[in-house]
Amino acid sequence: MSSHLHAARRQRELEQLPSEQLDLLVVGGGVTGCGIALDAASRGLQVALVEKDDLAFGTSRWSSKLVHGGLRYLASGDVAIALESARERGVLMRRTAPHLIRPLAMAIPLGTDIDRQHQLLIGAGARAADLLRAMTRTPHSVLPGPRRIGIAETQRLLPAVRRAGLRGAWVNWDGHLEDDARLVVAIARTAAAHGARILTRIRYDAGKLTDGMTGESVGYQAKTVVLATGAWTPGVTPSKGVHVVLAAKTLGFPVASITVPVPLEPNRYVFALPHADGIIHVGLTDDRLDGPLPEVPTADEAEIAFLLDTLSRGLETPLQRSDVVGSFAGVRPLVAGAEGRTADLSRRHSVTLDDGLLTVIGGKLTTYRRMAQDAVDLLTEVPCRTTDLPLVGAGSSGRDRLSRRYGSEAAAVARGTMTPVADGVPVLRAELEWGLRAEGALTVEDLLERRTRLSLVDAWGEAARPAAESVLQEGHAKA
Repeated sequence: MSSHLHAARRQRELEQLPSEQLDLLVVGGGVTGCGIALDAASRGLQVALVEKDDLAFGTSRWSSKLVHGGLRYLASGDVAIALESARERGVLMRRTAPHLIRPLAMAIPLGTDIDRQHQLLIGAGARAADLLRAMTRTPHSVLPGPRRIGIAETQRLLPAVRRAGLRGAWVNWDGHLEDDARLVVAIARTAAAHGARILTRIRYDAGKLTDGMTGESVGYQAKTVVLATGAWTPGVTPSKGVHVVLAAKTLGFPVASITVPVPLEPNRYVFALPHADGIIHVGLTDDRLDGPLPEVPTADEAEIAFLLDTLSRGLETPLQRSDVVGSFAGVRPLVAGAEGRTADLSRRHSVTLDDGLLTVIGGKLTTYRRMAQDAVDLLTEVPCRTTDLPLVGAGSSGRDRLSRRYGSEAAAVARGTMTPVADGVPVLRAELEWGLRAEGALTVEDLLERRTRLSLVDAWGEAARPAAESVLQEGHAKA
């Protein structure tokens, strides 16, 4: 079956849905829901996934763009989740999505804010993380080992690093995700290739489905309903994580991530992750959210100032508010815990089945596949297949833009219009066309915010909007 998602397929499968006998209806089109749809469909179950907005609309597109081995969890003594993270990182980097994830050097400069004792702890943590890598059989050819580097190499990797008191840096390696929303779309399309119905703009409420495009009710028959609605699921303690976006030139085009400790908060850091499109993502806040959750969280000025001020502690020239070219915020779905800092809550996941309703909460992007396996294991004795099941696009190792983002499908994307969507914007019109033709985009926002991520940089999103509107109009005309 084709992996292509588009408006015509959505309409056809929506019309067929009332007559189908589903094994499970998955509610939620983030990484967890799409992972469950893929796991179940690949085991031969009849699956439909419904999402009230778009794929990766919520938390899944607001990550730090890291597939990481759980060093932070190891430092807090949660060895089990650290090992699980390292294992799932290896699965993604070696087998299921190697085209979307590459090794990234993560440097912690050893400056005046890190005393000798702290330096020893950093080194011990890096070696422990490397032990986890070895235990999960991820070779050094995929993730190099950690090492202490000198002042000259630190300045080469991090041109903007503070010079005064610099004694070098500790460097370890982790997985850098090209695009979290693109990973979700790849999972959803792979599920579709195995027979899952992927239906966006469908609202589930009190056991009823409503087509958000027409307002009409939609019938369905399902043995089990799976709630994979992230931070909007009962039993979750939501926390807000904020990032800001800088132009890479602001930090001298670094080739490694710079990590700066947060003063007076052990085991908490702010980092700046370089991205291939000439931008840098700076994160991360971690604050409890109370009251109604916003559909699309935003960064407030205090959060932006915290990130800039903390990162500036490790830079030669402090950052200014005018250096920020974009920002984004997400809500993490943490398993509910006692009052206190959300940074201290576990990133473990919980799966419960009660009278035909299966609820999945907690977890994190790196371990989505394991979460899905645990959920579907409750529904069938057929063995899980996703450990070795490549996602669409897997298999290419190219480093040009299309290969980085589309892998083995890059040539198919390149048959589109190979002109930039706007001057100074690193996205091709062909990418918008592919989003409409193969990736289930239905609106201009789907194209700008989740298929290309142009909206991460305010000026890019504004400049590209006319091209996205034009592509959408052309798509409607052809349909």
